[in-house]
Amino acid sequence: MQRRENLLYVGIDLHKETHTAVMVNCWNEKLEVVVIENKPSEFKKLEEKVNRKSNRLGLEPIYGLENAYGYGRSLAVWLIENGYIVKDINPALAYDQRKSAPMLRKNDEHDAYCVATVLINQLHTLPDAKPKDNEWTLAQLVNRRDLLVKDGIRFKNGLHEQISMAYPSYSKFFSEIDGKCALYFWKTYPSPVHLQEKTAEELTMEFKEISPIIRKDKAELILDCVQNDGDTIREYQESRDFITTSLVRDLEHQKEELAGLDKEIEKILLSFDYKLTSMPGIGTSIASKLIAEIGDIRRFPNADKLARFAGVAPVKFSSAGKGKEQSSRQGNRQLHGLFYFLAVTMVSKPKNGAPNHPVFYDYYIRKIGEGKTKSQALVCIMRRLVNIVYGMMKNKTEYREPIREEEQ
Repeated sequence: MQRRENLLYVGIDLHKETHTAVMVNCWNEKLEVVVIENKPSEFKKLEEKVNRKSNRLGLEPIYGLENAYGYGRSLAVWLIENGYIVKDINPALAYDQRKSAPMLRKNDEHDAYCVATVLINQLHTLPDAKPKDNEWTLAQLVNRRDLLVKDGIRFKNGLHEQISMAYPSYSKFFSEIDGKCALYFWKTYPSPVHLQEKTAEELTMEFKEISPIIRKDKAELILDCVQNDGDTIREYQESRDFITTSLVRDLEHQKEELAGLDKEIEKILLSFDYKLTSMPGIGTSIASKLIAEIGDIRRFPNADKLARFAGVAPVKFSSAGKGKEQSSRQGNRQLHGLFYFLAVTMVSKPKNGAPNHPVFYDYYIRKIGEGKTKSQALVCIMRRLVNIVYGMMKNKTEYREPIREEEQ
């Protein structure tokens, strides 16, 4: 175990354009401040100044980066590749350190000093920074996918607004407003004025080029609904038609980009060799999000640590030996949301009446029978899911179906 007095602590406050580093000894004395630009050519400058100071004092440098997976990822990778010890400082720890002493103003130098102080005080408990390229790249792909999905929702809502004015009965002939035939129809016939003198046979032939299984009664239904809706053409209809076709082009592009992203995500998932998709309810999208949020599973010694990180484990509040456990409001909220979504999926019953996952559903019903609320029972499901996901990632094994009690 490293002795604190033998180390030179370098706390770094990270930003998009610049990084501020403060060198501190084990007695919390500030020795030197270095400001560099956030680019590899400047990292050597930081190394030289830190090594000069450490050689003069006879100390070994150790670096602490506030969130080594954000703006400081490039620096963390560079330092690790050059053989230095790099610790990942949780921003919450640095924030608590800043608030522990009154400050009239906030600046980068003080923030870096607080990072160094956390590094000194929690030297033996802080995790090593391990910014692996595949984990970082997967997280970037997942973020990009989430943004595209949100864009698609906005485009669909805008299309609903335009189509509902031109085709009030549109939901009767297109249940999905963004299906292939639907998008073709909105793009070609953004309002009924473009359907004039169009026959059901002609419309059917156009649809068959998009979907060969389409039938003539679809085209007949469209023309009947348009006739029954009456005159929906209004002033400046041409401008509104432009909006409709523009939204369709956005949706087509969004779908194309989303398909490309899904292929890239599937490709990079192979580098992890996890088998999360073997579990019912976990598809490629959920699996990629779980891996991106959890990161290196080896940084969690057991499933309890992962549950605490995800905010699933309860927190005990007590005084004088008395207290109670409450649900945690801390932890990674994105990961917490993923486990909540999985828990709801497991105990849900589709229209056929059979639960998606009978074993989890039985467990859910049993917990409610024990007096727990539905929310508390779902937390119990989430906790079991954490154990399963942890085991599958730790051992890189496939999902094994639990045995139901009546089958034992």
